[in-house]
Amino acid sequence: MSTKKLGFGTMRLPLTDKENPASIDIEQFKKMADLFMERGFTYFDTAYPYHQEHSEEAVKEAVVKRFPRDSFILADKMPILRVTKSEDYQVFFDDQLKRCGVEYFDYYLLHNLGRDRYINTEKFGGFGFIEKLKKAGYVRKIGFSFHDDAETLDRILTDHPEVDFVQLQINYLDWNSIAIQSGPCYEIAKKHGKKVMVMEPIKGGALVKLPEAALKKFDDFYKPMNDPMLTPASLAIRYAASLENVQIVLSGMSDLEQLNNNTCYMQNFKPLSEEEYKLVDEITEILNSTGTIQCTSCRYCTEVCPKNINIPEYFGLFNMHVVTGNKSNMYYERFSMNHGKASDCIKCGLCEKNCPQHINIRDRLVDFAALYEQQ
Repeated sequence: MSTKKLGFGTMRLPLTDKENPASIDIEQFKKMADLFMERGFTYFDTAYPYHQEHSEEAVKEAVVKRFPRDSFILADKMPILRVTKSEDYQVFFDDQLKRCGVEYFDYYLLHNLGRDRYINTEKFGGFGFIEKLKKAGYVRKIGFSFHDDAETLDRILTDHPEVDFVQLQINYLDWNSIAIQSGPCYEIAKKHGKKVMVMEPIKGGALVKLPEAALKKFDDFYKPMNDPMLTPASLAIRYAASLENVQIVLSGMSDLEQLNNNTCYMQNFKPLSEEEYKLVDEITEILNSTGTIQCTSCRYCTEVCPKNINIPEYFGLFNMHVVTGNKSNMYYERFSMNHGKASDCIKCGLCEKNCPQHINIRDRLVDFAALYEQQ
């Protein structure tokens, strides 16, 4: 089955009650699935915890029961955070087959791997389990979704060359981000010969509502073309889809209008032009220009820190919050594994003496601790 590059992510489905994530509007989801399939798109992505554990059942109602099994591609994910012993893998997998109403998954992932969860996944034999599923025909392709740094990804792919693909957070704002490392992670996947599925191409909506200066750049570039499908969202999704090693770009579409727009410009996908890449660079510069810490991640500070504080990664998370308003406690937990927390700083000043950018590191660590460590 040939696959267009846009995938339907089912973690932000339409709701009948906006305060209740479990209240999925099945009738609207059916209409969305119909249009998605009608326009030649086939890839649906779900996971055990989405919509308070109702996403898989919604996929069953809107897709599985209504289309031939060989007409669509379904990806699901093992909830490794909930696994406490090896036997749990089979229990969760059997439950997922039942929830989705299928006999096999086309793509199956270990969900949200990073340096912390990788330890337990190895301990309980997670990779061996999904490889066994593939050999038995219960899944066609195996992989994992990943939120961590490029070094950790390289280690996992080196340890487990048997996986077919990885799912990465990739968008133009995170491409050179010290914290997210979209670009370096993509290059690691490419080095290992693994296809990439993209999540968060619009960074949870942050790349849809651009600040005024960035929006002006966007409008000045696209207005002469007079094409309503050329939006900030389309630029972000096409950016991810333009990467050669990317197989699918997932979009968590919440209503029929979003799905209509996405499928219109992705139906006959055109990669970004050289001029559009320049526009992306200009928008990124604007997004990163206000209130961020100008750390280049040279790591000279960490070479002399007596508390082994992961300063560049913490500053990357701080910058992400400044630009988008989002705060990722998950990343902080991972970046602080085997490292000192920001509040462990003893104000010795060795880091600042070693910093080529002359950043007031001690003060900025206080700011970071106030953001991430105080409840």
